[in-house]
Amino acid sequence: MSDWLVTQSPTAGRRRPRALSPFREHLRDTFWFAPTVAMVGVFFVWVAAEALDAAIVDALREEGDYASLEELLRFSEDTKTVVNAVGSAMMTFIGVVFSISLVAVQMASGQFTPRVVRLFVRSRITKATFAVFLATFVLSLLVLTSFDTTDDPRKVTTLPLVQSVLTLCMVALSLLLFVLYVNGTLRLMRISHVIARIAAESFRMVASMAPSAGGEDASRLGEPTAWVAYDGRAGVLRDVHVARLVRVARRHGVVLRLVPRIGDFVVPGTPLLAVHGGAAPPAGALRRTASVGVERTYHQDLGFGLRQLCDIALRALSPAVNDPTTAVQALDRIVQFLAALSRRPLDESVHRDRAGAVRLVLPVPGWNELVDLGFTEVRGCAVGSPQVSRRLLAGLDDLLLLAPLERQEPLLRHRELLRQAVEEAAQNAPDREFALRPDRQGIS
Repeated sequence: MSDWLVTQSPTAGRRRPRALSPFREHLRDTFWFAPTVAMVGVFFVWVAAEALDAAIVDALREEGDYASLEELLRFSEDTKTVVNAVGSAMMTFIGVVFSISLVAVQMASGQFTPRVVRLFVRSRITKATFAVFLATFVLSLLVLTSFDTTDDPRKVTTLPLVQSVLTLCMVALSLLLFVLYVNGTLRLMRISHVIARIAAESFRMVASMAPSAGGEDASRLGEPTAWVAYDGRAGVLRDVHVARLVRVARRHGVVLRLVPRIGDFVVPGTPLLAVHGGAAPPAGALRRTASVGVERTYHQDLGFGLRQLCDIALRALSPAVNDPTTAVQALDRIVQFLAALSRRPLDESVHRDRAGAVRLVLPVPGWNELVDLGFTEVRGCAVGSPQVSRRLLAGLDDLLLLAPLERQEPLLRHRELLRQAVEEAAQNAPDREFALRPDRQGIS
């Protein structure tokens, strides 16, 4: 990937973190890849272990040490029983892990938001646990095929000594991962850890996002000279292959601008790319540069994490749940996220080639849009909860201290709308005064 860019970032000096390619990011969103690789990999490990066992038997036979072979043959009868038990136990463990995961996902999607299920799918410890358990089960089956049926040490051809030791090591690793898995799953069932994970994923996306050029380069593009229509299946635009699009634009001497925003729903026939400075690249060059799925992802979607935090706060403020403390925790991260972006150029993400020329422009949410996303719906539900209204006012006041003057208008607007709503809803002056007193803990 020689075209990953080196750009100026206000938070990380001149280099920004290397972004994952869409393919690698999509693998992180799948659950089948790690277990499949583990099962295939353990087969090759078993072949190597079987070769070592055969070499040990051949060496003892060449030396005529049949006494050692007879002793090892008796030992293999005991290990066969252990390996057989391991194979049965692994299937039970796999069922337990699957049941725990299913219950955890159901509880999280019901209590928090269905969109947090992605956290469980992307959990490394969950994938590693399933992968090691399945690999141990497959290994135990393979090892059972290596036991010799003869009782005569002169006729024995193989003794699975190394294979048996490897199986026991895999069992020990499985037990360790099971403990870590249970601990990790219990953490993901606690709302504070879920909110922290969402915030961490969001900040990772912000760190990998190319900065805006301040509108200067985009304004020079002028009117598009050609358009590229989307011709795939309808769905949510999950991400685009930035490096490949930069290469195509450089090769054809044009600038490409993505028309829909990451996270938008696209349908066939609608404009996908605007071409500036020349003819549109051939369709083959742009094939598989845009990924469309059924749901949004963190990879390049600046507003997706904020959307999830708002959903958690709204679910907590619903009459069926009535959990304002959870809403306050979500607001803590919303304010943190907006504070990190308060002085960062937004509206567009500009990607350059190695010569420094602009080759790709991606639209991103602007400051006003992010503020509205973070506060509009929560503000509408916070009127009846003094704890949430006080935390919301404190967060707006903190952002007013951080944001430059030209970005304070949406913050002041939400503050005034909240004040008006609370004054209309509160029955008496003491209640209004209490609900409109800023407090970073809601109610200290």
